Amino acid sequence: MRKKSKIIIILTILVTSSIYLVLITGCNRQQSANPVIGTVLSEDGIPISYQVRGIGKPALVFVHGWCCDKSYWDSQVKFFARNYTVVTVDLPGHGDSGMGRKEWTIPAYGKDIAVVEKKLGLNQVILVGHSIGGSVILEAARRMPDTIIGIIGVDTFHNVELKYTPEFTDTYLAPFYDDFAEATANMVRNMFIPSTDSVLVEKIVIDMSSAPPEVGIGELIGNGNYHNDELLQTFREAQVPIRCINSDKVPTDVETIRKYALSFEVKYMPDVGHFVMMEDPETFNRLLEETVQKLIDLNAAK
Repeated sequence: MRKKSKIIIILTILVTSSIYLVLITGCNRQQSANPVIGTVLSEDGIPISYQVRGIGKPALVFVHGWCCDKSYWDSQVKFFARNYTVVTVDLPGHGDSGMGRKEWTIPAYGKDIAVVEKKLGLNQVILVGHSIGGSVILEAARRMPDTIIGIIGVDTFHNVELKYTPEFTDTYLAPFYDDFAEATANMVRNMFIPSTDSVLVEKIVIDMSSAPPEVGIGELIGNGNYHNDELLQTFREAQVPIRCINSDKVPTDVETIRKYALSFEVKYMPDVGHFVMMEDPETFNRLLEETVQKLIDLNAAK
């Protein structure tokens, strides 16, 4: 009788444990499936919209590019939330975040990312930034050296020593002042290759050309100034591994970056334009997953 009772107790414990595991797994899956949407104020009082999905370390914080928003990372959120905490951010002036900033600068955006990280209590982070977002995450890494274990630029940092003359800047910006929507549409169409899906191209063209002109032009000016005056120094000060996943459409001057960065490596994607994560999400996600894992291993080996 005692033996039978022991067996019943053991079976009860096993069944209870199994139910507990199922419940925990279900909760984790639900947490991955249902995003947490929040807002935090920037240092200058602008509402910053962010979304969190998934659990696990490190947290992957995705930062969009010029005149874009957090939805440009939708294919990555679904993929990476299975194993990581995934955060996407609308920089001020974009998406669901607020307006009202006097100057749309890279240092201000870097502070914005730091504010979001602090709000969420993240303590082990890999930053991922597309295009101008690459400079934003580099600036953020300089400001948060204790929590960032690496940054991953996406089709960015091609020629870090390039300087923009005032004459070039004036000529470049003139069409945007004349007709922002048309100038943006023309520029964005040239960011793709002929074989890119035309539906995707037009979706992005319409979206980006609808951005507020004061934000778009201000951000172009801010990025040009940052590239001229601060970018190289930020590479020196941001003492974290830097990686890139770039289109092979434009060469990346790897050796020049290595003169300034703690360490730098790049992976190339063929047959895509500037929006590599949207044009070929399957290949991009695979390369990003490999890069994230190598940064994790590198941090663990310290």
